[in-house]
Amino acid sequence: MASPASHSRSVIFAKRNILYNVAVRPSCLLFSTNDTISDGQRKPSPEKRWMKSQKNSPRSDHLSWEERLADVVTPLWRLSYEEQLEIKQKHQQRILSQLARHLTGDPQGSPVRGKPPFPVLPVLPSPVRDGYRNKSTFSVNRGVDGNPKTVGFYVGTARKGDIVCVNGDHLLNMPEKHKLVARCYQDFLRLSPLEPCLLFHSGGHWREVTARTNAEGHTMAIVYFHPQGLTREEVAAHKADLVEYFTLGPGSVCQLDSLYFQESGMTRCTHEESPYRLLHGQPHIYEEVLGYKFRISADAFFQVNRAAAEVLYTTVRHLCFPTPEDGGGTTKPGGTLLDVCCGTGAIGITISPRVDRIIGIELIEQAVEDARHNAALNKVLNCEFVAGKAEVVLPAAMSQLSAAGGGPLAAVVNPARAGLHHRVVRALRNQPAIRRLVYVSCKPDGEAMRNFRELCCAPDPRKKLWGDAFSPTLAVPVDMFPHTPHCEVVLLFER
Repeated sequence: MASPASHSRSVIFAKRNILYNVAVRPSCLLFSTNDTISDGQRKPSPEKRWMKSQKNSPRSDHLSWEERLADVVTPLWRLSYEEQLEIKQKHQQRILSQLARHLTGDPQGSPVRGKPPFPVLPVLPSPVRDGYRNKSTFSVNRGVDGNPKTVGFYVGTARKGDIVCVNGDHLLNMPEKHKLVARCYQDFLRLSPLEPCLLFHSGGHWREVTARTNAEGHTMAIVYFHPQGLTREEVAAHKADLVEYFTLGPGSVCQLDSLYFQESGMTRCTHEESPYRLLHGQPHIYEEVLGYKFRISADAFFQVNRAAAEVLYTTVRHLCFPTPEDGGGTTKPGGTLLDVCCGTGAIGITISPRVDRIIGIELIEQAVEDARHNAALNKVLNCEFVAGKAEVVLPAAMSQLSAAGGGPLAAVVNPARAGLHHRVVRALRNQPAIRRLVYVSCKPDGEAMRNFRELCCAPDPRKKLWGDAFSPTLAVPVDMFPHTPHCEVVLLFER
């Protein structure tokens, strides 16, 4: 009879095969199912070579402005894609080793380098490496030539007072349509009698522009504007000039499907605080992921790399509810998924065929409205979306589920960089019916690490963490952002 340890290893290897065979198949297969990361089998680490080149590189004064900007926005642009993946792999292993140290009660210790006590699979590559962003926001400030009506990205810092706005036409992660929108917006600003708003207290009006596109090339532009002391009539006249430029003037080359305008005296605000006004075209564009269609509103969150999002959502689907073909034990769909921080419902909707019921919880009401629309658009009938704080909604949802009975219960969380509020972690931890939890993190070395520790620590009455601890059993990094050091990681916790 096999020992428990050997059984555990077989489960791990089954999971490993699932993710290579299923999640990577649509993309470029860089790893086989037998791949392992072994330092002793490789040439000197690309990470070391890259860090050494950064250290020994000439002062940025000797670089062109384009190179300086590329180093800020896409720091890995000089490396081959295979080398970029190696750097990200090492980085994720270091981060997850921190979690291992906390789990062993030795946060200052040093476990075997790159060897967390659970498998960390090789990074799943992005199927698209260049021009993958479907959303880009361009700033307005003084350019290299001193012109304050320059549209691009910042080099320098406000603290040092050396900010320069540099055109982003050369950046590898930007699609051509976004670059075109930015060039036209710059041309419009230089024709406008109004000054740009560089600092709120110093006056000016025109601010950033955001370009959003889908796989079919449909384009939405969102222009941000500070009214300062202008009258309603004056603002309306400048909005009319903007519409004319992008529909009948030189900007018509952008072929905008939607043109939005947000008028606000704050740096960042929601649709509720300051509504997005549709000046031209359709109110939404639509994107398709894994055969499902999703509505994109002006301020809706959507993964910036659509092709890699398919890899990400496929990975989440197989970890939440594995089927026999995945190496799992269930023979038919069933059970319930709690989709916490569900946004516009993409994860829940793509998992919906595998479960009886999806309950999505989201704080932002506009996102919940979009999620409900997306479920109806795709004729998905087993999803319900609730607006509110997860720590408030979860207990009521769990009581309802307990009364109804049903199959297995799993949870997936996909929070912003700030991670989950500690009360949300507490609510998940204290629900004993949740045996499997999938955490999708875009910054696992940030606040998410606190979430990981609270999910896995021993019961702690002082923190009101009464439920049994979760254990991390698998980590799957997914490269959503080629040419940058950033990487999403999908962590499976079980108890």
